[in-house]
Amino acid sequence: MAQLNFPHYHTYDELTQYLKDVARDHPTLARLFSMGKSYQGRDLWVLTLTNTESGPDSEKPGYWIDANIHAGEVTGGAAALWTIEHLLSHYGQNSADGRQATELLDQHALYIAPRLSPDGVEAFLTTPMQVRSSLRPYPFEDEREGLYPHDIDGDGRILQMRVPDPKGPWKVSEKDPRLMRRRTFQDSGAQEAGEQFYQVYGEGLIRDYDGYTVKAAPTQYGLDLNRNFFFDWGPEGQQRGAGPYPASEPETRALADFFARHPNINGAQSYHTYGGVILRPYSGRADDTLPTHDLRVFKQMGQGGTDLTGYPHTSVFHGFRYDPKEVLRGGLFDWFYDSLGIFAFATELWDVVAASGIGEEKGGVLTRDFIEWGRDHPEEDDLKLLKFNDEQNLGGFEPWRRFEHPQLGAVEIGGWDYRTFWGVAPLKFLEEIADKNARFTLAHAGANPRLNWKVVDVRPQEGGLYHLVAVLENTGFLPTYTSARAMERQAVQPIRVKVQGGRLLSGEATQEIGQLEGRSAVQGGFAPTFARQEQKLEWVIRGEKGSKVTLEAAGQRAGVARAEVELG
Repeated sequence: MAQLNFPHYHTYDELTQYLKDVARDHPTLARLFSMGKSYQGRDLWVLTLTNTESGPDSEKPGYWIDANIHAGEVTGGAAALWTIEHLLSHYGQNSADGRQATELLDQHALYIAPRLSPDGVEAFLTTPMQVRSSLRPYPFEDEREGLYPHDIDGDGRILQMRVPDPKGPWKVSEKDPRLMRRRTFQDSGAQEAGEQFYQVYGEGLIRDYDGYTVKAAPTQYGLDLNRNFFFDWGPEGQQRGAGPYPASEPETRALADFFARHPNINGAQSYHTYGGVILRPYSGRADDTLPTHDLRVFKQMGQGGTDLTGYPHTSVFHGFRYDPKEVLRGGLFDWFYDSLGIFAFATELWDVVAASGIGEEKGGVLTRDFIEWGRDHPEEDDLKLLKFNDEQNLGGFEPWRRFEHPQLGAVEIGGWDYRTFWGVAPLKFLEEIADKNARFTLAHAGANPRLNWKVVDVRPQEGGLYHLVAVLENTGFLPTYTSARAMERQAVQPIRVKVQGGRLLSGEATQEIGQLEGRSAVQGGFAPTFARQEQKLEWVIRGEKGSKVTLEAAGQRAGVARAEVELG
């Protein structure tokens, strides 16, 4: 039987073998296929999870999970695999987890793509390289001059280098000599008193070094697949990593084609690292640009995620912009929401800052200004981080050690190790992170709309006639059109109802009945419920006693509901 090696970060071959084993061992619940090829020719695997004995995935409301659109954020891929294992291992069990897994796989379809950037992830896991997404050279085909990352001491890691320089902006902390603190304007005359200042660079070599100046080399692998989607795309000069045009990359084109072939998807979860925050659209627009219904749903779902994970929730625009005067463009979840009308979240897994006890408690959740904290924070926070690293024995900080750099001469190498502390969750915390975030994701999947025949009543009349009365309902949280934005975009086709059997005398054999609301249309307080969550339908049919009449209702995102009745 397929057995997930966990906690563990899987190479491409390990990932592939596990997914193939899952599909082999669960033929009625899991189907594996490749939605395309990466730049280097690796398969972009998608695992479809649904009970095919209760119907094909195309006839069920769908939900999407992806991870590793950014190569180094491998915690997300592990969470995606954990979700697969959780669902399949609990399916059919009489427990809370079992009942949830069974309902989801019987009545819904989940599409899980655990590695959207397999080339970059493989480089990250098997070499010291730090790649944003793809390994296609961009924006330059050739290597440019300047300092570039390189493991110069051969220890398998790329850390930091500190180089003595009287004008350097850094100095050694007086509270812990491992730490570097930014030099302030008050340190202007300190050099005369003998205090040492430093330049701090990433560990590396200098291409075309002139012997005097050090500048950063433009990265040879600057593509960011999460800036390469259609909505609000901007060129490289406006949005770094954007690619030459929207969906220019094979990975993003494959994903776009997948969604064109799977119009049943209502919700999406993208896994990232790090920060410990649940993000939602928009990246470049304020909350007041969202329809009222959609903003309310996003906030309700986000709060549900906070309750389950302990992560705060916010939009990227209001709480996660890298620069307060700039916005992010071409992002995946903005395209999901604005173009397709899908409720999409991107969760930044693993928060070493909050884990170290840093932040302001609000409603039982530690939070902070996520971006501003990275720019500037008190020295006490760094001391807390070091203490957490030491107490947990994480190996996330390497003491400074002398090294003879082939170009710069005597330097010291050390500092924080991104891979074992910041950007990748330590293995000892991985199961807890994956479990709690999977619970939020699966709760989101369960919010899909779902068609159901509430009433099907046959009333005999004189002369071999039958009056057929049926009530179709949406039992889901979301409306059958998913979101108000989807309704604006006319992204979801109306529900189609068909009746077959006998001779139809009144009513339509095939008709469109529009859409049905979900529970999300009901506001709080004491407002009465008048949302159109169900629709009464009537036909008059001539038929033989004992013959069968079949009703079928098909919602593009709410699934297909069928009912069969006997005339008599």
